[in-house]
Amino acid sequence: MLSETATPTRPRGLSDLPPVTSDSLLALIAMAKADPREDKIDVGVGVFRDASGRTPILKVMKAAEARLLATQDSKSYLGGSGDIRFTDLIRPILLGSHAGDERIAGLQTPGGCGALRLGFELVATANPDARVLVGRPTWPNHQPVIEGVGLEIVDYPYYERDSREIRFDDMVAALKAARAGDVALLHGCCHNPTGADLDAGQWAEVTRIVAERGLLPLVDIAYQGFGRGLEEDAAGLRGILDACDEVIVAQSCDKNFSVYRDRVGSLFVKTAAPAASKTAMAHVLQLAREMWSMPPDHGAAAVRIILDDADLRAAWLIELEAMRTRINDVRRRIAAADPRLAYIGRQFGMFSMLPLSKEQVVALRERHAIYMADSGRFNVVGMSDDALPRFLAAVTEALDG
Repeated sequence: MLSETATPTRPRGLSDLPPVTSDSLLALIAMAKADPREDKIDVGVGVFRDASGRTPILKVMKAAEARLLATQDSKSYLGGSGDIRFTDLIRPILLGSHAGDERIAGLQTPGGCGALRLGFELVATANPDARVLVGRPTWPNHQPVIEGVGLEIVDYPYYERDSREIRFDDMVAALKAARAGDVALLHGCCHNPTGADLDAGQWAEVTRIVAERGLLPLVDIAYQGFGRGLEEDAAGLRGILDACDEVIVAQSCDKNFSVYRDRVGSLFVKTAAPAASKTAMAHVLQLAREMWSMPPDHGAAAVRIILDDADLRAAWLIELEAMRTRINDVRRRIAAADPRLAYIGRQFGMFSMLPLSKEQVVALRERHAIYMADSGRFNVVGMSDDALPRFLAAVTEALDG
C-alpha cells in the first residue's frame, strides 16, 4: 500500500517518445533545398527531370485533368477498391496475357508504397512466420515497410558496387535456402537503387527456383516503361505469373505518368483459385480500411481518363517514350565520359550507383554542391543537360582520388 506522501508514477506520454533517426534520402533532400548555391545539383531525389531540369506535368495529364474538372460531378467516396475502372485498365498494361485471369484480383492504392504495405500486411495475416528475402542494396523504404508489419527479413547480397555486377550466385543460393512460404521480394524492372536488372536467363532461373521451393513472390514494379519498354519491362513479372499459383504485385503509376504527389498505385493478388482470390481480396479491403479507408481519387481518375481514350492513350505512350529515351540517352552520355562509368550504359531506369566512398560523396556535396546518397546512388536524370558536364567533371575528379 502506498503511503500518503508517496509520489505516484507518471504514465508515459507523448513527451517521452524517443528520437527518430531521419530517413537518409529525406534528410538529403532537405539539405539540398537548404543549400544557397545556385549551381547545386540534386541527384538524390527520385523524380524524372527533363533537359531543362524540370519535372513537368505531362501534356496528356493536363488534358485529362481538364476533362476531369469539367465532368466530375461529385466528391463522394468511391469505396475501398477505389476507381475500379482505373484498375481494370492497368491490368493489361501490367499483366499482359494474364489480364483476364480470374485468379488475379486488384484494387487501387495510394502509390506503390501503399501497395507494398498492403501486400506485406496480407502476407503477415496469412503467414506471420513467413520471412522476406531481400537483396541488398534495395529501395530504402522496403525495410521499414516490412518490419512495420512484423515480418522477419533475410538479407542476401544482390549487387556488388565496386565490380558493378549482380551477385547472381548469391541470390540463387539465398532463394534455394529459403523455406516454403517465405516471400521473395523482386524488383520488376529498373532496379532501385542499382539500375542492374536480371536478364531473361536470370529471370527464368529465379522463377524456376521460386516455383520449385514454394516461395511467394512479391514483385515491386514502380518504373514500367522507363527501361526497355512497357512490354519488355513486365516480362519478368509475367514469367512469374506463368509459373506460380500465388503472386503479389505492387504497382505504381507515379513515375510513368509523372504524378508523384498524387500517389497512384495498385495491388494485385493471385491465388490458386478464383474463390481463394476473392477471400484474399476481402482481407485486403479490411486491411485497407484500417489504414486509409478509401484511396485518393484525383490521380487515378486522370490516369483512367487517359487509358480509356484512344487518342489520350496514344499521346501518353509518346510522352512515356520520350522520358525513356532521355533516361537512356543520358546513360549513354555518362558511360561515354569515362571508361570507369561504362557500366551505366548497360543499366536501366533512373538510378545507378557510383563506386564512391561516403567521404567522396560528402566531398562532392561540400565542394561542388552535388547531392547524392552516401551509398553513391544517384538519379541519372536528376539534372539538366547544362549541368551534366559539371557533374561528370566532379565525379571523374572524385574517381581519380
